[in-house]
Amino acid sequence: MDTGLIILIVLGVIVLGLIMIYNRLVALRQTRNNAFSDIDVQLKQRFDLIPNLVETVKGYATHEQSVFENVTQARAQVGRTSGAGTDRIQAEGMLGSALMGLFAVAENYPQLKADQNFQRLQAELSDIENKIAAARRFFNSATNEYNTAIQQFPANLMAGMFGFHNEEFFELDPAQQQAVRNAPPEVKFGG
Repeated sequence: MDTGLIILIVLGVIVLGLIMIYNRLVALRQTRNNAFSDIDVQLKQRFDLIPNLVETVKGYATHEQSVFENVTQARAQVGRTSGAGTDRIQAEGMLGSALMGLFAVAENYPQLKADQNFQRLQAELSDIENKIAAARRFFNSATNEYNTAIQQFPANLMAGMFGFHNEEFFELDPAQQQAVRNAPPEVKFGG
C-alpha cells in the first residue's frame, strides 16, 4: 500500500473522529438547553402565580410588610434574568426562599390558612414546585452528562477551542435544602 494513501486514511480517521466528538458535544449542550426549557415553563407559571398569592396573604397579614417586600424584590430579580445561567439560577433560589418566608407567615394566621383561595393557590404552587423538582433532576442529569463529556479525553482538547465549558447545576440553596428536609410529609385522605 502506498505511504501517501496510508497517511490520507489516518488523517481521514482523525478528522472523522474530531467531527464526531464536536457533534456529540453540541448534542449534549442542546439537550441541556432543552432540559432548562422544561424548567423555564414551570418557573414562569410560578412567577405568574406569585402576585395572587401575595395579595391573598396581604389581606390577612397586613403587618408583615418585610416578607411582601422580599417576595416582590425576589420576583423582580427573576424578571430581570433569563436563560440557564448563574444569575437566573441564583435569582430563582432567592425567590424560592422568599416564598418559604411567605408561607411561614401564613402559619401564624389560622384564618388565612382556612381561606379557600389561599388553599387553592398553595396547592397550585405545590404542584408547580413538584414539576420544577422533576424537571430540575432531568436538567442536572443533562448538565452532568455534558460536563463529563467535555472533561473526557480527547474531547477536553477540543472543548476549550470551540467554547464548550462546564455549566452550572440547578440546585437548591442551603436554606431551601433545610426547609425541604424539615417539611412534614403531605398526607391526603380521600378526594
